[in-house]
Amino acid sequence: MKYTVLTLFPEITGAFFANSIMAKAIKRGIIEYQAVNIRDFAVDKHKTCDDAPYGGGAGMLMLAEPLAKALESVGVKKNGVPPRTIYLSPSGKQFNQEMARELAAEQELILICGRYEGIDQRIIDLYVDDEISVGDYILSSGEVAALAVIDATYRLVDSVINAQSLDEESFSSGLLEYPQFTRPEVFDTIKVPEVLLSGHHEQIRLWRMEKRVVKTLRQRPDLIKRGRDLGIFNKEINGIIDRLTAHDQSD
Repeated sequence: MKYTVLTLFPEITGAFFANSIMAKAIKRGIIEYQAVNIRDFAVDKHKTCDDAPYGGGAGMLMLAEPLAKALESVGVKKNGVPPRTIYLSPSGKQFNQEMARELAAEQELILICGRYEGIDQRIIDLYVDDEISVGDYILSSGEVAALAVIDATYRLVDSVINAQSLDEESFSSGLLEYPQFTRPEVFDTIKVPEVLLSGHHEQIRLWRMEKRVVKTLRQRPDLIKRGRDLGIFNKEINGIIDRLTAHDQSD
């Protein structure tokens, strides 16, 4: 997977790629990264990349011409020709784990980091394949949103992280992750659940499955409803949901 990030502030994203699991993935050749400074493609000596929007209104808008030249410099062509080009925008489609899995299957992602009031609509119309929002809130930095998408997708690329580690994470199987514990056995009078110390693998599996359902019912009941509606839960999970909800209704 190659990530190409178009930004006015390449130092923001650069630090992420130089650390932790990402740095190891780059060293192993699994991930590639390129930062493109949009200012390098400005057409005046002041490196201007923004101007007031036509029609008036508050704020400034990123200029079309430098951004178009930056996109074309990394091989982006007009009208939906690969590589897949994403503009991070609060007006975009809501980003989620399903989309992360879809994007992780791409060979390359081009990510446009907006600033100010956004970018000229003509860039979106001509070059962008997907507008993506990381949540129903406003960020001043498209770089932050781009890093959220990168972090959610690169870890799903084959061989970056042990596949077993991904199987029971939050949102796998439509549920949140179970509670986790490590040493010491007792912390602030709270003891690790006995089942996790038992060495009985099937009992541990069952405990974890039930705790996933309990947590999801409490924190994200919308995920339970969605899983039921789409039929993604197996018989075991549905049985746990039925038992727990019946118990709640009887209280």
